[in-house]
Amino acid sequence: VGETYNIGGWNEKANIDIVKTVCALLDELRPSADGPYSRLVTYVKERPGHDRRYAIDARKIERELGWRPAETFETGIRKTVQWYLDHPEWVARVQSGAYRDWVSTQYGA
Repeated sequence: VGETYNIGGWNEKANIDIVKTVCALLDELRPSADGPYSRLVTYVKERPGHDRRYAIDARKIERELGWRPAETFETGIRKTVQWYLDHPEWVARVQSGAYRDWVSTQYGA
């Protein structure tokens, strides 16, 4: 009781590697007639404080609670990309900004 645990997947990766993985999955699962999705990647000048990667130290939860992730990065990212492809109506609502109405209704102005 009262402890704090970081929950991570032991998959420290650079952001660009994650982008490349998502592009490759989209090429496989929903190919574009216009060519590989990597053609859409653009590079911007780095901003001070911009994260190049994200990493969680999950040793405490593994050591104290024996917790390990059930998914690897590869299996989890594939399921995530597939979920978005299978739920275009949800994606459209997010892109339209309609989710703001739901947030406002649930949590107030």
